[in-house]
Amino acid sequence: MKYFKFLIMLCFVGMFFSCGGDDDICESGEGTPRMKVAFRSTDGKVMTLDSLLVSVDYGSGKVELGWDKKIESKLFPLRVDESPYTDVYFKRSIKGPESKVRINYTTKATYVSPGCGMKKSYENLTSELINTTPVVKLEAGQNQIENEDKTNLYLVF
Repeated sequence: MKYFKFLIMLCFVGMFFSCGGDDDICESGEGTPRMKVAFRSTDGKVMTLDSLLVSVDYGSGKVELGWDKKIESKLFPLRVDESPYTDVYFKRSIKGPESKVRINYTTKATYVSPGCGMKKSYENLTSELINTTPVVKLEAGQNQIENEDKTNLYLVF
């Protein structure tokens, strides 16, 4: 009976440590990357914004991503459906005007792992400024999104 209890306990501890694994979640940053935008003044200098509200239309209406304070850059996800563009809205104050930027791209899907599934990468990024207040103009950065290290778009205020 003593050995039986030891065997049961050994099986229980073994099951406890065998649960989970590398494929359970996408923990190494291999998921679909987000787009990175940074901010410049009209004279070309990198600037920090006091506040910024970013909203994104993912196909079912605008979704607010929340207010950020003292922000130098912002990461946000693009649409993962088959749409060739994503509309992004930028606002610097609660009652102030809102700029609309349409980001056009082509996508490529790559299989990563059972836990992560498919990863989308965005190529041939082009941006179009539709409402020009408070954003004055756009400057292109890297025209593909493979990871979140490089800035893809500069907003000029």
